[in-house]
Amino acid sequence: MNERQRHQKILQLLSHQSIITVEELVTLLGASLATVRRDLNALAEANLLKRIHGGAEAITTTSQPSLAGQPFYSSEALHVAEKSAIAREAVALCRDGETIIINGGTTTYRMAEFLTQRNLHILTNSFTMADYLLRHSNNQVILPGGEVYREQNIILSPFEHDTTVDHFYASKMFMGAYAVRQQGIIEADPLLIKAEQKLIKQTEELIVLVDSSKFSAVGSLILCLLERVNTLVTDHKVSDATVTMLEQAGIKVIVAAI
Repeated sequence: MNERQRHQKILQLLSHQSIITVEELVTLLGASLATVRRDLNALAEANLLKRIHGGAEAITTTSQPSLAGQPFYSSEALHVAEKSAIAREAVALCRDGETIIINGGTTTYRMAEFLTQRNLHILTNSFTMADYLLRHSNNQVILPGGEVYREQNIILSPFEHDTTVDHFYASKMFMGAYAVRQQGIIEADPLLIKAEQKLIKQTEELIVLVDSSKFSAVGSLILCLLERVNTLVTDHKVSDATVTMLEQAGIKVIVAAI
């Protein structure tokens, strides 16, 4: 993890819990005590946090908009190997020159490292992915308008019409999900559903990327029926019964090897 990534992670953590200790950061960042202290001092000098004894405090208590579900930094640390394998298979489905949509999420974000040598037109509402691709690739990156939700690192518009999205049409859309059930693709927040349904209308092929834990997750907000999904990429821990259920809904299932 480089300096910029560490700084971003520190600010994300503070946006969620207000105060954090140096010892916690050493563990979460995998960095030395001296490095963490140097990072905190640099962020304090930039007036991005307040240095306190043994750690740091968020510089403002102004509430930020957040969505239901786990924050990005928390989900990012779960099922890392599975998500990376799934992302690799997802990028293999893309052809250079293609126009695609990548929805924000920790599994879809893993696609970024495999996109560095590709040449695609990419609309994404993932602020983190856009930043990574702009710094490490030659892909054309397009962002929709709206507000940045810091905990999830995504951009969502409260308006019914977004000129960027309305005039963008993609051959493929890649998205994660809070859960996948026989009833459909499940999300955790109504605002997310509204934004994702808007994006789904702008694509020919919908590709869902989920690790196998999402098949046992429980939620009540249905984003779309399984029949709308063309392809689903998951990991080797998926059960045979789940694969059968997905295939009966007309979904092509790709199982990523780790």
